[in-house]
Amino acid sequence: MKFTIGYRTLKTAIGAGLAIALAEWLGLDFYTSAGILTILCIKITKKKSIISSWERFAACILGIGFASGIFSLVGYHPYSLTILLILFIPTLVSLNLKEGIITSSVIILHLYTLQKVTWEIVLNEFSIIVIGIGMGLIMNLYMPSVEKILLNMQRELEKRYKVIFHEFHLYLAHDKHEWDGKEITECADLISNAKSIAFRDIENHFLRYENQYYHYFKMREKQFDIIQRMLPIISSIDKTYVQCEKLGSFFERLSAAVHPGNTAVLFLDDLENMRQEFREMHLPKDRDEFETRSKLYQLLQDIEDYLIIKSKFKK
Repeated sequence: MKFTIGYRTLKTAIGAGLAIALAEWLGLDFYTSAGILTILCIKITKKKSIISSWERFAACILGIGFASGIFSLVGYHPYSLTILLILFIPTLVSLNLKEGIITSSVIILHLYTLQKVTWEIVLNEFSIIVIGIGMGLIMNLYMPSVEKILLNMQRELEKRYKVIFHEFHLYLAHDKHEWDGKEITECADLISNAKSIAFRDIENHFLRYENQYYHYFKMREKQFDIIQRMLPIISSIDKTYVQCEKLGSFFERLSAAVHPGNTAVLFLDDLENMRQEFREMHLPKDRDEFETRSKLYQLLQDIEDYLIIKSKFKK
Protein backbone atom coordinates (compact mmCIF):
# COMPACT_ATOMS: atom_id res chain seq x y z
CA MET A 1 0.00 0.00 0.00
CA LYS A 2 1.45 3.32 -1.14
CA PHE A 3 1.35 6.18 1.37
CA THR A 4 1.51 9.69 -0.08
CA ILE A 5 0.79 13.20 1.18
CA GLY A 6 -0.48 15.52 -1.54
CA TYR A 7 -0.37 19.31 -1.67
CA ARG A 8 -4.12 19.51 -0.98
CA THR A 9 -3.71 17.45 2.19
CA LEU A 10 -0.93 19.76 3.36
CA LYS A 11 -3.01 22.86 2.62
CA THR A 12 -5.98 21.41 4.48
CA ALA A 13 -3.94 20.43 7.53
CA ILE A 14 -2.03 23.71 7.75
CA GLY A 15 -5.11 25.85 7.04
CA ALA A 16 -7.23 24.07 9.66
CA GLY A 17 -4.48 24.43 12.28
CA LEU A 18 -3.99 28.13 11.55
CA ALA A 19 -7.74 28.83 11.61
CA ILE A 20 -8.18 27.11 14.97
CA ALA A 21 -5.09 28.83 16.40
CA LEU A 22 -6.32 32.28 15.32
CA ALA A 23 -9.86 31.71 16.60
CA GLU A 24 -8.51 30.42 19.92
CA TRP A 25 -6.08 33.36 20.21
CA LEU A 26 -9.02 35.75 19.75
CA GLY A 27 -10.82 33.98 22.60
CA LEU A 28 -13.77 32.81 20.52
CA ASP A 29 -16.16 30.17 21.76
CA PHE A 30 -16.40 26.98 19.65
CA TYR A 31 -13.09 27.98 18.03
CA THR A 32 -12.52 24.48 16.62
CA SER A 33 -15.42 25.09 14.21
CA ALA A 34 -13.16 27.52 12.33
CA GLY A 35 -10.95 24.56 11.41
CA ILE A 36 -13.96 22.59 10.18
CA LEU A 37 -14.98 25.47 7.92
CA THR A 38 -11.45 25.70 6.50
CA ILE A 39 -11.39 21.97 5.74
CA LEU A 40 -14.73 22.16 3.93
CA CYS A 41 -13.73 25.22 1.86
CA ILE A 42 -10.51 23.80 0.38
CA LYS A 43 -11.47 22.40 -3.04
CA ILE A 44 -9.57 21.07 -6.05
CA THR A 45 -9.83 24.40 -7.93
CA LYS A 46 -9.92 28.07 -6.95
CA LYS A 47 -13.26 28.57 -8.68
CA LYS A 48 -14.91 25.73 -6.78
CA SER A 49 -13.38 26.99 -3.55
CA ILE A 50 -14.85 30.47 -4.04
CA ILE A 51 -18.29 29.08 -4.94
CA SER A 52 -18.24 26.75 -1.94
CA SER A 53 -17.08 29.54 0.39
CA TRP A 54 -19.83 31.88 -0.78
CA GLU A 55 -22.52 29.22 -0.33
CA ARG A 56 -21.28 28.38 3.17
CA PHE A 57 -21.01 32.04 4.20
CA ALA A 58 -24.50 32.90 2.95
CA ALA A 59 -25.98 29.74 4.52
CA CYS A 60 -24.37 30.50 7.90
CA ILE A 61 -25.72 34.05 7.94
CA LEU A 62 -29.18 32.77 7.01
CA GLY A 63 -28.84 30.09 9.67
CA ILE A 64 -28.24 32.69 12.37
CA GLY A 65 -31.32 34.58 11.20
CA PHE A 66 -33.52 31.48 11.12
CA ALA A 67 -32.28 30.30 14.51
CA SER A 68 -32.87 33.68 16.10
CA GLY A 69 -36.43 33.79 14.80
CA ILE A 70 -37.48 30.19 15.52
CA PHE A 71 -35.82 29.91 18.94
CA SER A 72 -37.27 33.24 20.12
CA LEU A 73 -40.76 32.14 19.08
CA VAL A 74 -40.76 28.44 20.04
CA GLY A 75 -37.95 28.21 22.57
CA TYR A 76 -34.91 25.95 22.84
CA HIS A 77 -36.35 22.45 22.55
CA PRO A 78 -35.58 19.43 20.36
CA TYR A 79 -38.88 19.90 18.50
CA SER A 80 -38.07 23.56 17.83
CA LEU A 81 -34.76 22.45 16.31
CA THR A 82 -36.71 19.96 14.18
CA ILE A 83 -39.07 22.71 12.97
CA LEU A 84 -36.11 24.94 12.22
CA LEU A 85 -34.31 22.34 10.07
CA ILE A 86 -37.54 21.40 8.25
CA LEU A 87 -37.93 25.04 7.17
CA PHE A 88 -34.25 25.93 6.81
CA ILE A 89 -32.86 23.10 4.67
CA PRO A 90 -35.43 23.44 1.83
CA THR A 91 -34.77 27.18 1.86
CA LEU A 92 -31.05 26.60 1.26
CA VAL A 93 -31.79 24.09 -1.49
CA SER A 94 -34.17 26.52 -3.23
CA LEU A 95 -31.51 29.26 -3.03
CA ASN A 96 -28.88 26.88 -4.45
CA LEU A 97 -26.87 26.99 -1.22
CA LYS A 98 -26.70 23.23 -0.63
CA GLU A 99 -22.96 23.36 0.13
CA GLY A 100 -23.76 25.37 3.25
CA ILE A 101 -26.21 22.96 4.89
CA ILE A 102 -23.62 21.23 7.11
CA THR A 103 -21.69 24.35 8.19
CA SER A 104 -24.81 26.41 8.89
CA SER A 105 -26.23 23.51 10.91
CA VAL A 106 -23.10 23.64 13.09
CA ILE A 107 -23.68 27.35 13.74
CA ILE A 108 -27.35 26.69 14.54
CA LEU A 109 -26.34 23.98 17.02
CA HIS A 110 -23.97 26.43 18.70
CA LEU A 111 -26.89 28.76 19.35
CA TYR A 112 -29.02 25.86 20.52
CA THR A 113 -26.28 24.76 22.93
CA LEU A 114 -25.93 28.28 24.39
CA GLN A 115 -29.73 28.56 24.75
CA LYS A 116 -29.69 32.25 23.81
CA VAL A 117 -28.94 34.66 20.97
CA THR A 118 -27.17 37.93 21.79
CA TRP A 119 -25.12 40.35 19.74
CA GLU A 120 -21.96 39.04 21.43
CA ILE A 121 -22.82 35.47 20.44
CA VAL A 122 -23.71 36.51 16.88
CA LEU A 123 -20.37 38.36 16.62
CA ASN A 124 -18.57 35.25 17.91
CA GLU A 125 -20.22 33.04 15.29
CA PHE A 126 -19.61 35.59 12.54
CA SER A 127 -15.91 35.74 13.48
CA ILE A 128 -15.64 31.94 13.33
CA ILE A 129 -17.27 31.96 9.88
CA VAL A 130 -14.95 34.67 8.55
CA ILE A 131 -11.79 33.05 9.96
CA GLY A 132 -12.66 29.55 8.76
CA ILE A 133 -13.79 30.51 5.27
CA GLY A 134 -11.11 33.17 4.88
CA MET A 135 -8.32 30.75 5.80
CA GLY A 136 -9.68 28.23 3.31
CA LEU A 137 -9.59 30.84 0.53
CA ILE A 138 -6.08 31.95 1.47
CA MET A 139 -4.75 28.38 1.45
CA ASN A 140 -6.37 27.74 -1.93
CA LEU A 141 -4.52 30.67 -3.53
CA TYR A 142 -1.68 28.23 -4.26
CA MET A 143 -2.31 25.74 -7.01
CA PRO A 144 0.61 23.80 -8.54
CA SER A 145 1.22 24.22 -12.25
CA VAL A 146 -0.02 21.40 -14.47
CA GLU A 147 1.95 22.57 -17.52
CA LYS A 148 4.54 19.78 -17.30
CA ILE A 149 1.88 17.14 -16.67
CA LEU A 150 -0.13 18.18 -19.72
CA LEU A 151 2.98 18.44 -21.90
CA ASN A 152 3.99 14.92 -20.90
CA MET A 153 0.48 13.62 -21.61
CA GLN A 154 0.59 15.30 -25.00
CA ARG A 155 3.85 13.53 -25.83
CA GLU A 156 2.52 10.19 -24.60
CA LEU A 157 -0.62 10.56 -26.71
CA GLU A 158 1.35 11.46 -29.84
CA LYS A 159 3.65 8.50 -29.23
CA ARG A 160 0.63 6.19 -29.28
CA TYR A 161 -0.80 7.81 -32.39
CA LYS A 162 2.52 7.07 -34.08
CA VAL A 163 2.29 3.42 -33.03
CA ILE A 164 -1.29 3.12 -34.28
CA PHE A 165 -0.47 4.51 -37.72
CA HIS A 166 2.67 2.37 -37.91
CA GLU A 167 0.55 -0.70 -37.20
CA PHE A 168 -1.87 0.38 -39.92
CA HIS A 169 1.13 0.53 -42.24
CA LEU A 170 2.34 -2.95 -41.27
CA TYR A 171 -1.13 -4.42 -41.67
CA LEU A 172 -1.83 -2.88 -45.08
CA ALA A 173 1.62 -2.97 -46.66
CA HIS A 174 3.06 -6.15 -45.12
CA ASP A 175 -0.02 -8.08 -43.93
CA LYS A 176 1.23 -8.34 -40.32
CA HIS A 177 -1.34 -9.16 -37.61
CA GLU A 178 0.65 -9.16 -34.34
CA TRP A 179 -0.73 -5.89 -32.94
CA ASP A 180 -2.81 -6.26 -29.75
CA GLY A 181 -4.39 -2.80 -30.06
CA LYS A 182 -3.62 -1.73 -26.48
CA GLU A 183 -2.73 1.78 -27.70
CA ILE A 184 -6.39 2.36 -28.55
CA THR A 185 -7.47 1.93 -24.91
CA GLU A 186 -4.48 3.92 -23.68
CA CYS A 187 -5.34 6.81 -26.00
CA ALA A 188 -8.93 6.92 -24.74
CA ASP A 189 -7.73 7.07 -21.11
CA LEU A 190 -5.07 9.67 -21.85
CA ILE A 191 -7.47 12.00 -23.65
CA SER A 192 -10.10 11.74 -20.92
CA ASN A 193 -7.62 12.38 -18.09
CA ALA A 194 -5.83 15.20 -19.92
CA LYS A 195 -9.07 17.03 -20.68
CA SER A 196 -10.04 16.79 -17.02
CA ILE A 197 -6.70 18.23 -15.86
CA ALA A 198 -6.78 21.00 -18.48
CA PHE A 199 -10.32 21.99 -17.50
CA ARG A 200 -9.29 22.07 -13.84
CA ASP A 201 -6.47 24.43 -14.82
CA ILE A 202 -9.01 26.79 -16.41
CA GLU A 203 -10.90 26.95 -13.11
CA ASN A 204 -7.68 27.91 -11.31
CA HIS A 205 -7.25 31.12 -13.35
CA PHE A 206 -9.89 33.79 -12.87
CA LEU A 207 -8.83 35.87 -15.88
CA ARG A 208 -8.33 32.91 -18.22
CA TYR A 209 -11.35 31.36 -19.83
CA GLU A 210 -9.64 28.73 -21.94
CA ASN A 211 -6.65 26.44 -21.92
CA GLN A 212 -4.58 25.72 -25.03
CA TYR A 213 -4.01 22.14 -23.94
CA TYR A 214 -7.74 21.63 -23.49
CA HIS A 215 -8.31 22.66 -27.09
CA TYR A 216 -5.42 20.44 -28.18
CA PHE A 217 -6.85 17.34 -26.49
CA LYS A 218 -10.33 18.13 -27.79
CA MET A 219 -8.80 18.19 -31.27
CA ARG A 220 -7.06 14.86 -30.66
CA GLU A 221 -10.30 13.43 -29.30
CA LYS A 222 -12.08 14.21 -32.57
CA GLN A 223 -9.21 12.62 -34.47
CA PHE A 224 -9.34 9.59 -32.20
CA ASP A 225 -13.01 9.06 -33.06
CA ILE A 226 -11.98 8.89 -36.71
CA ILE A 227 -9.12 6.49 -35.95
CA GLN A 228 -11.59 4.18 -34.27
CA ARG A 229 -13.80 4.47 -37.34
CA MET A 230 -10.89 3.37 -39.52
CA LEU A 231 -10.18 0.19 -37.56
CA PRO A 232 -13.00 -2.05 -38.87
CA ILE A 233 -12.42 -0.80 -42.42
CA ILE A 234 -8.70 -1.57 -42.38
CA SER A 235 -9.20 -4.97 -40.78
CA SER A 236 -11.68 -6.02 -43.48
CA ILE A 237 -9.79 -4.81 -46.57
CA ASP A 238 -8.35 -7.35 -49.02
CA LYS A 239 -4.66 -6.60 -48.60
CA THR A 240 -3.71 -8.20 -51.88
CA TYR A 241 -5.23 -5.22 -53.65
CA VAL A 242 -2.54 -3.11 -55.31
CA GLN A 243 -3.47 0.17 -53.59
CA CYS A 244 -3.14 -1.23 -50.07
CA GLU A 245 0.65 -1.02 -50.13
CA LYS A 246 0.53 2.60 -51.25
CA LEU A 247 -2.01 3.44 -48.55
CA GLY A 248 0.13 1.62 -46.01
CA SER A 249 3.13 3.76 -46.97
CA PHE A 250 0.97 6.84 -46.52
CA PHE A 251 0.14 5.77 -42.98
CA GLU A 252 3.85 5.27 -42.29
CA ARG A 253 4.59 8.86 -43.36
CA LEU A 254 1.63 10.02 -41.31
CA SER A 255 3.02 8.18 -38.29
CA ALA A 256 6.35 9.99 -38.57
CA ALA A 257 4.59 13.36 -38.78
CA VAL A 258 2.48 13.14 -35.61
CA HIS A 259 3.51 16.17 -33.52
CA PRO A 260 2.05 19.46 -32.20
CA GLY A 261 2.97 21.30 -35.41
CA ASN A 262 0.68 21.55 -38.39
CA THR A 263 1.75 19.69 -41.56
CA ALA A 264 -1.75 18.52 -42.42
CA VAL A 265 -1.93 20.63 -45.61
CA LEU A 266 0.98 18.72 -47.18
CA PHE A 267 -0.68 15.38 -46.47
CA LEU A 268 -3.99 16.64 -47.83
CA ASP A 269 -2.26 17.33 -51.15
CA ASP A 270 -0.78 13.82 -51.19
CA LEU A 271 -4.17 12.40 -50.32
CA GLU A 272 -5.81 14.21 -53.21
CA ASN A 273 -3.18 12.83 -55.59
CA MET A 274 -3.86 9.33 -54.32
CA ARG A 275 -7.58 9.82 -54.74
CA GLN A 276 -7.00 10.97 -58.32
CA GLU A 277 -5.01 7.80 -59.00
CA PHE A 278 -7.91 5.74 -57.71
CA ARG A 279 -10.29 7.54 -60.08
CA GLU A 280 -8.10 6.79 -63.08
CA MET A 281 -7.96 3.06 -62.38
CA HIS A 282 -9.96 0.55 -64.42
CA LEU A 283 -13.47 -0.36 -63.32
CA PRO A 284 -13.83 -3.16 -60.74
CA LYS A 285 -13.77 -6.63 -62.31
CA ASP A 286 -15.93 -8.36 -59.72
CA ARG A 287 -17.91 -7.80 -56.54
CA ASP A 288 -14.94 -8.36 -54.22
CA GLU A 289 -12.86 -5.73 -55.99
CA PHE A 290 -15.81 -3.32 -55.92
CA GLU A 291 -16.22 -3.77 -52.15
CA THR A 292 -12.49 -3.36 -51.55
CA ARG A 293 -12.37 -0.20 -53.60
CA SER A 294 -15.41 1.20 -51.75
CA LYS A 295 -13.65 0.59 -48.43
CA LEU A 296 -10.52 2.29 -49.73
CA TYR A 297 -12.53 5.34 -50.75
CA GLN A 298 -14.14 5.44 -47.32
CA LEU A 299 -10.72 5.13 -45.72
CA LEU A 300 -9.43 8.03 -47.81
CA GLN A 301 -12.39 10.11 -46.68
CA ASP A 302 -11.69 9.27 -43.03
CA ILE A 303 -8.02 10.20 -43.42
CA GLU A 304 -9.05 13.48 -45.00
CA ASP A 305 -11.40 14.23 -42.08
CA TYR A 306 -8.56 13.41 -39.67
CA LEU A 307 -6.20 15.82 -41.45
CA ILE A 308 -8.76 18.62 -41.78
CA ILE A 309 -9.33 18.57 -38.02
CA LYS A 310 -5.59 19.09 -37.47
CA SER A 311 -5.32 21.76 -40.17
CA LYS A 312 -7.96 23.86 -38.37
CA PHE A 313 -6.16 23.64 -35.03
CA LYS A 314 -4.21 26.78 -34.15
CA LYS A 315 -1.39 26.27 -31.69
